[in-house]
Amino acid sequence: MNPVKPGETPRAPWIVGVSGASGTPYAAAVLRALLAAGERVDLIVSRASRLTLLDETGLPFRDAHWQGDLREWLARGADGKPGTFAVDLGGVRYWSAGDLAAGPSSGSYGTQGMLIVPASTACVAGVALGLSKDLLQRAASVTLKERRPLIVAVRETPLNGQTLRHLVTLDDAGASVVPTSPAFYAGATHIQDLVDFVAGRILDAAGVPHTLYRRWTGELGGGGQGSG
Repeated sequence: MNPVKPGETPRAPWIVGVSGASGTPYAAAVLRALLAAGERVDLIVSRASRLTLLDETGLPFRDAHWQGDLREWLARGADGKPGTFAVDLGGVRYWSAGDLAAGPSSGSYGTQGMLIVPASTACVAGVALGLSKDLLQRAASVTLKERRPLIVAVRETPLNGQTLRHLVTLDDAGASVVPTSPAFYAGATHIQDLVDFVAGRILDAAGVPHTLYRRWTGELGGGGQGSG
């Protein structure tokens, strides 16, 4: 992390929580875009998400080797090809999911807000019910109580009534619920385009600028021109 110079106001980070739902490429795309936008990131990777990451990419994520593991993960494209992206982790701070004394567990720890991507139904339930069973859920509860932006990128289908009620609870509490549903009007020609569209909509909800997808302009047929 870049040290704060004397007299300089530290820039508050975005917390990114990765839960155990399928969709680790979405998290990677969001993380890359936040760093490309010059944002600082506080990263929390749940224990369940490490199993999903291993299953979807073949990559481990270990507390003691988080920088190397994260760099290899973020460099990989959605198609699994390694070395697709250049990655600079200078803006990332990592917190173990089991560390309930970590900075994001307190409202006095300044942040811009939190993105949960992907959000499993178990994570959605835990945050909606205020369980705070790990640092990810605790940080989300703190984000809500401090009235900071919370974006929940839920990844599940179909959704049962209980999960829908939990999502309404989060909406009522001020969170933005963003289903990980790709659209096709942006002219996707590759799996990465579909992933980037969802990541872009997540960042739109957070108010973070990006160029991940071609926006709708009101002109029919634009998607057939490709994503450029």
